[in-house]
Amino acid sequence: MTGTLFKTPLHALHVELGGKMVPFAGYDMPVQYPLGIMGEHKHTREKAGLFDVSHMGQARYIGDEAALEALLTADLSAISAGEQKYTLLLNETGGIRDDLMVSRPDGEGIFLVVNAATKDNDFALIENATKGKGRLTRIEDRALLALQGPAAKDVMERLCPDACKMVFMQCGVFTLDGAHVLISRSGYTGEDGFEISLPEDDAERIARLLLDQPEVEAIGLGARDSLRLEAGLCLYGHDMDETRTPVEASLIWALSKTRRERGDFPGADVIAAQIDAKTCQKRIGLTLSGAPAREGAEIASKDGKVIGIVTSGGFGPTVNGPVAMGYIDRDFMQPGTEVDILVRGKPRAAKVVKMPFVTANFYRG
Repeated sequence: MTGTLFKTPLHALHVELGGKMVPFAGYDMPVQYPLGIMGEHKHTREKAGLFDVSHMGQARYIGDEAALEALLTADLSAISAGEQKYTLLLNETGGIRDDLMVSRPDGEGIFLVVNAATKDNDFALIENATKGKGRLTRIEDRALLALQGPAAKDVMERLCPDACKMVFMQCGVFTLDGAHVLISRSGYTGEDGFEISLPEDDAERIARLLLDQPEVEAIGLGARDSLRLEAGLCLYGHDMDETRTPVEASLIWALSKTRRERGDFPGADVIAAQIDAKTCQKRIGLTLSGAPAREGAEIASKDGKVIGIVTSGGFGPTVNGPVAMGYIDRDFMQPGTEVDILVRGKPRAAKVVKMPFVTANFYRG
């Protein structure tokens, strides 16, 4: 099966490091290394972890930005040089096609990073919608690394000190050990950290340099998932998809105030109605005892009525217990509400809680 999968520029290094390789979004990726998922998770929370996220889609858009903005929830005119924004790509009924990052690291239009499983559809949609108005160029010759954790700043202070001058969601162009890199201060773990876009020819050398630092360990997809779950961050295709709007997904903050006022984004009428009616389900966090709840488990009220569904669940190593997120009817969404999660038909006591499950440690200056 491996022969049918794409490989990132770091594939040989993953194998050398003892990575357990699995298919993911069409790529052969490491789910864990000898340290194990639990060890990798804790190491990232305590020191620094290095993730290969080169399977993500990278692209550059140059041209009429209004044509691109019409597909998204961000106000592109409000993104200054050196800034990055989280935004959503919506369908005509307000459903979420994808979540992505848009930024201006340099003077060359808008830089985009999209999810691996959706990148072909995302780029095709953008190309078709902006035809004759702008040009989207897929970037196929660059890798993407994420250095995450409280010690990430110490590593970068030694190797690329100028990058440490940035705060959360800022970005820029830097030189890292002779390589021309785009760096943003962001990530998918709830910790301080950096995402590094770099030429694929430099990827293995820079990855080895980072792994040579005493604080850094290689981290696989397993810990990436448990870290983002504890941080209350959505995984596309699980916690959000085209059947859920930003209102339902508790991502209305990703819809800029100016765009909301103008109502010039896909599904604006549907989303406005949901905001006004306050009746749709909402994404919430859950804690429970015993074994973790998994995706697809039903959520029930104490009288046995099914009121929602779990979309992500697992053991949270930092909180030392099972955590989950899912969608629930509005009447039950308040933190502290006691519910049951139906696991193999049997109710297991759970409680609605505010997310994130761990304190966010993004560096804001």
